[in-house]
Amino acid sequence: MSKTAYPEQWRKPPQIIKNSVWRWTLSILCLAYLWIAIGSVDINWLRIYEGLERAQRFIAGFLQPDFSTRWRDISAGMIESLTMTLTSTVVGIALAIPVGLGAARNLSPTWVYMICRAFIALSRSLQEIIVAIFFVALFGFGAFAGFLTLTFATIGFIGKLLAEEIEGIDPTPIEAIQATGASWLQRVNYAIQPQVLPRLLGLCLYRLDINFRESAVIGIVGAGGIGATLNTSLSRYEYDSAGAILLLIITIVMLSEYASGYLRKYVK
Repeated sequence: MSKTAYPEQWRKPPQIIKNSVWRWTLSILCLAYLWIAIGSVDINWLRIYEGLERAQRFIAGFLQPDFSTRWRDISAGMIESLTMTLTSTVVGIALAIPVGLGAARNLSPTWVYMICRAFIALSRSLQEIIVAIFFVALFGFGAFAGFLTLTFATIGFIGKLLAEEIEGIDPTPIEAIQATGASWLQRVNYAIQPQVLPRLLGLCLYRLDINFRESAVIGIVGAGGIGATLNTSLSRYEYDSAGAILLLIITIVMLSEYASGYLRKYVK
């Protein structure tokens, strides 16, 4: 049986503010601000009551989903969401890999690092629905705007996490291969790729899940996918059809989660 070393005596963690007067003063001020902030929220109890009544109807429709009435629209929207998700994820990952390599401080020149980091910061600072509104205004309603939105978000997400993973790898293999006179591409292929591939695969599968969920959100603003069908069902108070759409979304996300877990285990 292995023995675990425990500290002989418990030590109290260090306090950020050691002065008790300042500590209590800041605590009281934070509580007072929280109380004022909650009081400033405009709460309409009549609207809450009406919302609870609508929630009961929605839950009743969710428990009795209707797949048949709007099945043609649901199936078309679901296929469009899946197509948009897969294509944007693949294209986004293909573009994110060079961006991530360029954004790694230990691998790229300073000017390349600054450009790639600036692009990643721009991509991550804009929420998907805002980007979707922008692309819908440029290219009109449809799946193309959604494809561009999800691709843009994927580049920032994968690029940032890949760059951080590269910056945290063991530098010994890189130095050993570099000592043999290997080129930059050979260093990436033989020293960096084996260390980051399992993590990269997990990130790609996770981003695939995110893109599918986001495809339902950006569809509400006209960027294609199942979100438009869901928005139409909710606006018409067809809660049974909306429940059917949500059940399909939940089912697909759960299946992709199980598949991604199996693939990550297989790669490791």
